[in-house]
Amino acid sequence: MAAAGARARARRRRAAYRRGHAGERLAALRLMLTGYRILARRYRTKVGEIDLIARRGKVVAFIEVKRRHALAAGLEAVTPQARLRIRRAAEAYIMRNPALAERVLRFDVMVVTPWAWPRHIVDAWRDY
Repeated sequence: MAAAGARARARRRRAAYRRGHAGERLAALRLMLTGYRILARRYRTKVGEIDLIARRGKVVAFIEVKRRHALAAGLEAVTPQARLRIRRAAEAYIMRNPALAERVLRFDVMVVTPWAWPRHIVDAWRDY
């Protein structure tokens, strides 16, 4: 019985992972349709991960994508600990891409909810 429960949990985790990827693809599409250029997807470092890094004009946006049932739930899911990890990963990205340091750096959140276009919360928090 325990093995069946473990398999079911693993199946649910894989399904959630696939839904998360689909949400990130939809968020990236929305950004591209509104004039952003995607610089990186799922940028990973030892100190954190950024779902999307996008640029439009002089702005470089570090974007956390959350797929939730409601906008409020998505915003609540970006905890202070997550913000710290994203900020540290952003610092690592800028160190590797110093030409971007002169741009306006911004932290955004995109919330993907069922049957709706992703909501883009611009400048969701400030660290710079």
